[in-house]
Amino acid sequence: MHDKKELCDKIREIYPDIGECGINVDVTYDEERKAWVVDLKKDQHELKTYLEPEDADSCLDGKQCIGLGIQIAQLKDNITRGVS
Repeated sequence: MHDKKELCDKIREIYPDIGECGINVDVTYDEERKAWVVDLKKDQHELKTYLEPEDADSCLDGKQCIGLGIQIAQLKDNITRGVS
């Protein structure tokens, strides 16, 4: 399994405006759910999604980033529209 920094770096690679447009991203591993937690914050809005380790590993191994891309795109869209 890859680590938190690799996943954060990949998210920023796919979405370079995260961080620069006021959206902060944090990634942690939830041992209880056995899934990565991707947390986006902008101003007073915060949204989280869970990403299966297999999806994260597939993306980080250069195979496919569809699951990660779709989930981050939805979070980013909701954050920029002010949905929480």
